Formats: sequence, C-alpha cells, structure tokens
Amino acid sequence: MSLFSFIKEAGEKLIDLLTPGNANASEQLKEHISKVGLGNPNVQATVDGDKVTVTGEVASQEEKEKILLALGNIAGVGSVDDQITVTGPVVAAARFVVVKKGDTLSAISLSVYGNANQYNKIFEANKPMLSHPDKIYPGQTLRIPE
Repeated sequence: MSLFSFIKEAGEKLIDLLTPGNANASEQLKEHISKVGLGNPNVQATVDGDKVTVTGEVASQEEKEKILLALGNIAGVGSVDDQITVTGPVVAAARFVVVKKGDTLSAISLSVYGNANQYNKIFEANKPMLSHPDKIYPGQTLRIPE
C-alpha cells in the first residue's frame, strides 16, 4: 500500500468535504466514486485534513487505480493513502502523469508513447472519469497504461 500525492488546488469541488468534523465526508466520497461511473465498490474512505485514506477490496488493479484517481482529483485533497486490496490477478500498475497547462491527450501520448495518435489509449484508461478527450485540466492526474 502507498501514499499518492495530488495537486490540492486542482479538481472537482465537493462542498464541505474537507470541513473539519464533517461527519458525512466518507459518504460524500463513496457517492463521488459512484457518480464518476465506478459503481459501488467495496471500499471505505475517510478524511484527515487534506489526506483521504481508502480501504477495502476491488477486483482489479485498474479499478483500484481509477478509485485512487477519482478521490485524488478532488479540490482540497493533497494525498490518498491507498489501503485497497486487489482480489483479482496481479498485474503491473499503470503510471500516473499530471496534466500541465497547455497539455492535450495527444501531447501526453507523444511524450509517453512517442506517438500522438495513441491518445485514445489514455482516454480509454481514464474512463469513466473522462467524458471527452478534450476535457482535461491542469493539475489533473491521469492513468497511463503500458
């Protein structure tokens, strides 16, 4: 398990999520995971300052990574403590990249794969959090599959 860092100022704003003493923070995070299209995985999330700790079980490494990104790409979250267990086959973890100002999926694809036309591979790896290849923003963290 590990701690993933995120850009605290970037991401979707969830009202009251990081308010000290917010008793609904765990439920808000679970709703957010569902809202971005990841269903209702068997995970629990807690908030301590700007750190989210997520525990539970998921079926695949891909599902785990998408949950970590969904939680980390929330405004005010600086880190996600990954305590998730993968019950399915063990596969290599994808790497993550942070979107910079002026980046496009094609530019990121050119940088990581040497081919701008591989952008759809990145888009597909980040669905359902991404709804369109042009809807990325600076500070967002994306999965980069091999």
